[in-house]
Amino acid sequence: MDLVLNVADYYVLTPHVYPSSWPEDGALRQIISLLVLTNLGAAVLYLGLGAISYFFIFDHNLMKHPHFLENQVRREIKYAMTSLPWISVPTVALFFAEVRGYSKLYDSVGDSPLGWPGLFLSMISFLFFTDMCIYWIHRFLHHKLIYKLFHKPHHIWKIPTPFASHAFHPVDGFMQGLPYHIYPFLFPLHKVLYLALYVFVNIWTISIHDGDYRVPGALTSVVNGSAHHTDHHLFFDYNYGQYFTLWDRLGGSYRHPSALVGKGPHDLIRKLQAEGKLDGDRTKAKGQVNGHRAVTCKEE
Repeated sequence: MDLVLNVADYYVLTPHVYPSSWPEDGALRQIISLLVLTNLGAAVLYLGLGAISYFFIFDHNLMKHPHFLENQVRREIKYAMTSLPWISVPTVALFFAEVRGYSKLYDSVGDSPLGWPGLFLSMISFLFFTDMCIYWIHRFLHHKLIYKLFHKPHHIWKIPTPFASHAFHPVDGFMQGLPYHIYPFLFPLHKVLYLALYVFVNIWTISIHDGDYRVPGALTSVVNGSAHHTDHHLFFDYNYGQYFTLWDRLGGSYRHPSALVGKGPHDLIRKLQAEGKLDGDRTKAKGQVNGHRAVTCKEE
């Protein structure tokens, strides 16, 4: 994060914002700057990437689904934008520790213990380490003593849109983001690669909420895509993974995506439309679905 802070200091903060009496390496100034940059960056990534996904990838036909809520997109955005500032507070504490040199982030490939191979290995280990951690954190958040306190708000969105990707309770959002931030305190990682992975994580989080259920056949059983994660929202205790299906398989929580076997949200929409129970009559369609909860959706 110090790369972003240095650029902001050089081009904006030092010449135009802070008085000259505030040194760039002052702790208070760094904390304030990190708070502003973290919130601004999170909002730009969320709203920008979310909008691109919503307008160009998300299948708007899913909004006809009986479980799609009234004004859902607006509610997702409002919830996310309300939570992000709270999530940023503990996140900035970790960024501040990075900036002060307490992490294992390094500046050049020459500083890597293994050179260029180490750069590649750190990228792979980052994905597998965070996938493992998020699986167990996510599964913990589904425990009956924890779920209603923190994770239930995210499961309001049975048929999520890309804007549901960051619509978490602040505690939930921080806990699921924590593995990304603790990795560079445990393992060496190039600073530029860390920033690239941070952007990738946001893209991936949006992508598994984008309603595009297409998955290359060879990767269906390996990669946790939107089809897998939609079943998590619908059926509650399956497919906790972030990138891969590995830990769901090891933990006995894997579910083959219903959308890939003709029993997904689109299939229900087509069925209700054919029966005349959807167009112009969402209330009737909701009643049809609620009368068959065991088939379509598990109640938390």
